[in-house]
Amino acid sequence: MQNNKIVNIPNILAFIRLLLAPVMFLLLVNQDSYIFEGIHKSWLNYFAGFIFVLASATDFFDGYIARTFNQITLMGSILDPLADKMLTLAGFLGLMMQGSASPWAIFLIITRELFITGLRVSAVAEGIDISASWMGKVKTVAQMVAIGFLLMGWYGGDALLWIAVALTLYSGYEYVREFFKNVKM
Repeated sequence: MQNNKIVNIPNILAFIRLLLAPVMFLLLVNQDSYIFEGIHKSWLNYFAGFIFVLASATDFFDGYIARTFNQITLMGSILDPLADKMLTLAGFLGLMMQGSASPWAIFLIITRELFITGLRVSAVAEGIDISASWMGKVKTVAQMVAIGFLLMGWYGGDALLWIAVALTLYSGYEYVREFFKNVKM
């Protein structure tokens, strides 16, 4: 059962994530800007990584609080996945623009995200509930771990990115399968 209260802790946490995503993106893509003059690029990446970890923590806590304290709202069900996508896309696009992430991997992830978002909108129009699946949550965690490793320049970041791509595509397949299983043709 959904709570009608729009302003609650989970929605505030999702909104904070929405605000942190462009800040992280700014740190990743404007490293040659005069505003960061005198700061080594690695420190900007570390700070972007800190913002990313902080924002990722809000993702865990907003869901936990919403479910535990029955603070699930329609606003939250829209805001949470939007904030997740903004955060991961800010990370992936920023890393790609730095040359730290494969453009093909990022292309595949963005294409899947756009396609599934469109599919979910179509599902709502058909009265079909395609909420986040377990594999969708695993995909999000895999993407976040890959972004973290790539931001820090840690060994294995590229491999984790391609694992995230595989999980992203597979979870997309699950959404498509679920949609066609429930759509009235």
